[in-house]
Amino acid sequence: MNKTILRSLAPEGRLRAAINLSNFLLVPRVLADGTPTGTSPDVAARIATELDVECEFICFGRPGFIADAVDSDQWDIGNIADEPARAALMDFTNPYVLIDAHFLVRDDPKIRQCRDVDKGETTIAVLERSAYDLWLTENLRHATIRRASSMVEARELFSRGAVTVLAGLKPALMEEVANNPLYKVLEPRFTAIRQAVGIKKGSPEALEFLNKIIVEMISTGFIEDSLKRHGVLDKLSVPGL
Repeated sequence: MNKTILRSLAPEGRLRAAINLSNFLLVPRVLADGTPTGTSPDVAARIATELDVECEFICFGRPGFIADAVDSDQWDIGNIADEPARAALMDFTNPYVLIDAHFLVRDDPKIRQCRDVDKGETTIAVLERSAYDLWLTENLRHATIRRASSMVEARELFSRGAVTVLAGLKPALMEEVANNPLYKVLEPRFTAIRQAVGIKKGSPEALEFLNKIIVEMISTGFIEDSLKRHGVLDKLSVPGL
């Protein structure tokens, strides 16, 4: 193992992997002892195996908290979505999973497609500092974004009519549709969330090493097998090579 890469990714002799617990697709379950399970932890553990070190999971409640901690020496890799705002702080690998983000609306003739959302009278509930919040902040020009501290709060804002649109990951929005026939998910997606592995800036050899592992995990079926094992294969997609 290249010592420069090892010093960059496991300076304490173990790989400290930051895991975003709010991503219910990639971390669908946390064991009684606090260990996260899902494809995100599987990816981190595989990287640790390639480095021949132990993997320690450092759990965070939201992805923004992981980005905030980039310079605090709390983690060595951060498994969160690659977005331009975060890329100013971190370097990211190519994505290992893509998750569609959509709008949920009521049966409203004024909002039939995604381009109808960005209007001055529209208010959109989002999970604060989620990848799609960052995307909407960058791309919307007229609609108002109302940020919630949890998806439960965001859904509640929408259900009681405090906002006109709910933004989120498609699987969660489809659950809302199943419970209320007056709701619908707009097609197509407004963005695809690129789930990747982030590291501190300034370690090109380490980033190249991680990208090779990502390619291998995709090409060998490791990612697909992990998604299938955790019951979420039909809810997201694996990038092509």
